[in-house]
Amino acid sequence: MRQQVDIFDSTLRDGAQAEGISFSVEDKLKIVKTLDKLGVTYIEAGNPFSNPKDIEFFDRVKRVTLQNAKLVAFGSTRRRNTKVEEDKNILSLLSTDTPAVAIFGKSWDFHVTEVIKTTLEENLNMIRDSIAFFKARGKETIFDAEHFFDGYKSNPKYAMSALKAAADAGADCLVLCDTNGACFPQEIYDIVKTVKNTFNNVTIGIHTHNDCGMAVANSIMAFEAGATHIQGTFTGFGERCGNANLSTIIPNLQLKRNVRCIPDENLKNLTYTARKISEIANVSLNARDPYVGNSAFAHKGGMHIDGVCKAPSSFEHIDPTLVGNKRRFLMSEVAGRNTVLEKIREIYPNVEKESQETENIIQRLKELEHQGYQFEGAESTFELVIRKQLGKYKPFFELETFKLMTEQTSNSKPSASALIKVKVDGRSEITAAEGNGPVHALDRALRKALEVFYPELQNVHLTDFKVRVIDSNKATAAKVRVLIESTDGESVWTTVGVSTDIIEASWIALVDSIEYKLLKELEKKIKVYL
Repeated sequence: MRQQVDIFDSTLRDGAQAEGISFSVEDKLKIVKTLDKLGVTYIEAGNPFSNPKDIEFFDRVKRVTLQNAKLVAFGSTRRRNTKVEEDKNILSLLSTDTPAVAIFGKSWDFHVTEVIKTTLEENLNMIRDSIAFFKARGKETIFDAEHFFDGYKSNPKYAMSALKAAADAGADCLVLCDTNGACFPQEIYDIVKTVKNTFNNVTIGIHTHNDCGMAVANSIMAFEAGATHIQGTFTGFGERCGNANLSTIIPNLQLKRNVRCIPDENLKNLTYTARKISEIANVSLNARDPYVGNSAFAHKGGMHIDGVCKAPSSFEHIDPTLVGNKRRFLMSEVAGRNTVLEKIREIYPNVEKESQETENIIQRLKELEHQGYQFEGAESTFELVIRKQLGKYKPFFELETFKLMTEQTSNSKPSASALIKVKVDGRSEITAAEGNGPVHALDRALRKALEVFYPELQNVHLTDFKVRVIDSNKATAAKVRVLIESTDGESVWTTVGVSTDIIEASWIALVDSIEYKLLKELEKKIKVYL
């Protein structure tokens, strides 16, 4: 029988504790629906009544019908010297009506005596009482043994007694937490193995942090030792250095170990889910994240590209489409003619390696690179260059004029406004917008004008803006290279512009970004029509 692992996502709780992350109620509801659609087993929803936002969230999430996941309310054991049925936090967990609760308690004797200031025996009573309270009311109950690995290394007997207290009270799962993220994989394996052998009738879980950069490896080693419940956050963000990254763990287990983490048919949505959650969190997905990152299947060296073209497995550990990602060939000084040819054939399949079309494109690329263009991180602009050379490009709009105005006073932040006039199919549209700087104002004005003709642009916005000085020895007369990263919530693309004028360079990259999006939307419509 195929082995199965329960995936417990803590993005809404542990992920929300990351620096720079602040989820609104709407954000949380979107993440719940996204994770449920992917098919994780549990979604930890946070601590009810810890703030007004969570009160509203738990009220509204009751009206969300989940198809795959169980919602989990999170909280601590009862307070010291307090009756469990009178503890406000315990009662607030019960009031959420979630099918499962996660209770965390101390398993490190140091924390018991020095942090919560109680006796070792009272702490065990707090664990027993809290677990038993929820089990008596029909709740699936998960016990998170906080600081378990540090506690085990300090006082193994007491750490194990904390687990026993939870197990004796009826806990459905004992989760071993590497709260400080300090363990090495072999330590995790050995300790989890000991726990599994001791509590062989209870599900064992793992919860790791990434303070030593080993959260994923530690989670995998815990699985190898017998853990079948794995906690983490979907893109790995969390307090300090973050949590175990579930978008890496899931495909590692499902594709490399044939372990069911989510429904097999949903694995192709992994990249989309990672990007969507990052988008909701307003953070850029790490390009180098395994499986789902933009660079996960990007090839730059000519030898690598040649090998992938002949046999993908020569330089790729999996087919990128299995996780919803795609292969990318990077344009650079170390890329060969075959790299360019592969890109051309995506648009014009019948082109030959020695054809005039290929030669013209290579010549144009050399001209642009001489001007300062770099296509390694801007494949969308590269694709537009190819289309223009092949005569397979038609502008979606024409700029008639734009005017920028900026001002800064001693009592205000820098501000800018843009006035822009564009023409689409003979019809003109004039629009103005304000922004935090001229490029932002220009971006907003252009999109505002074009949305009249192309409403699909409403979901598009910039996620990154980079400026590189190309020839710094020319000081303020130097050329600059501007890279713009854009997203529509599903796809991410990057465009580039070069000029001695930063506004012009930004405009070039901005226009390419919008035209690339419109081109892809047009191709979708054509495919549907055909």
